This record gives sequence, structure tokens and C-alpha cells, in this order.
Amino acid sequence: MPTSAAGAAPVLTLGRDEAPPSGPLPGRAGDWGSTATPVGAFRLVPVQVERDLPRIGRWMNEPAVAAFWELAGPLALTERHLRQLADAGHSHPCLGVLEGTPMSYWEIYRADLDPLARHYPARAHDTGIHLLIGDAATRGRGLGGLLLRAVTDLVLDRRPACSRVVAEPDLRNTPSVAAFLSAGFRFSAELDLPAKRAGLMIRDRNLREVM
Repeated sequence: MPTSAAGAAPVLTLGRDEAPPSGPLPGRAGDWGSTATPVGAFRLVPVQVERDLPRIGRWMNEPAVAAFWELAGPLALTERHLRQLADAGHSHPCLGVLEGTPMSYWEIYRADLDPLARHYPARAHDTGIHLLIGDAATRGRGLGGLLLRAVTDLVLDRRPACSRVVAEPDLRNTPSVAAFLSAGFRFSAELDLPAKRAGLMIRDRNLREVM
């Protein structure tokens, strides 16, 4: 994990859930509580830029992440990205905490309110997911698929108006595509997005019990 300037890992304090605010994405992902997974208890904790920027910035600079997220470089670049998400208002950046250890970064967002909606036939309340697994030692163990399934289940349980969860991984990122498929997503189409050729992945509410 990244360290602060003093060399100590930033402390992650898990406080009590707050009342969900109103807004484009009803309720915050951080209010969804903990969920059991085959690898332990997992929960989403809303990003606090001052606390979490060193950690996320380090992850963004790992080569396997930088190749697809394009946020490698000074912390100011990642900070600008996080603050732009806050200003947009339809995306919730979160840390994924597994058994008390922050190990992944997530963006849960209203895909139908996002520029992505211009590139596919969006439906009202489509919810999108971006995910990166943090340190290299944590990758390649099948965690991505397990956690994607757990988080999409949370989305569908907590957002009754959402009929499907969508994602658009870079087609060159074959481990990411494989993780979405193992989590019950179906490959729907190829998309020409401004920065990449992507696969439109969809997990449908009415198929969640069979995929």
C-alpha cells in the first residue's frame, strides 16, 4: 500500500453509515454495508481525497493499472480526477475493503447520465462500474470476478430502479474482460469510445440467478 510522506500508511477509519443523500445516484455505495464473499467480508468505503489520495495514486502508477487508467504521474493528476467525479455528481468513487484491508478502487456511477450513454442504447438507471485491484500481489487470484459479482449484487439489491449493471473494459485488458464474464456479465457489443475500443458488458437483473 502507498505510504504518507512520513512513511506510515494512511489510517482508514470505518465510521457508521450516514443517511443516504438525495441525488442522481440514490444512496451512496458506502451506505450499503458489508457483504459476505467467498474470500471474506467486503464493503465499499467512500473515498476521502485527503486520506486516500496517496494510496490511490500509488495504485494508478503501477504499470498494469497505468496502461488502462491513464492516470499515472503526479498525485495532482489523480486528485483532479477524483474531484471531477465529485463535481459531476453521478459517480461514487470508493475503496474496496476486504477483511478490513483496502485493496481495490471502484467507481459506481449512473451510466445513463454519463458520456458513456452516447455510445450505447442506455436505459434509465443503468449503473456502471469501474474497478481496479490494488497491489500487484493481490491480482491474478480470481478476486476481480468474485468481488464484481458481490458488488453488482449490492447494486441490484439496493437500487430497485436499476435493471442492469454495465461496464466497458478495454478489449486489450483480457483479465478484466474475463473477470466481468466470470461475475455473470454478458458480452453485448464492441464500442468505439474516445480513448479505447471497449467491450460493453451487461449483467441483467432478470438473469442474475442463472449467470
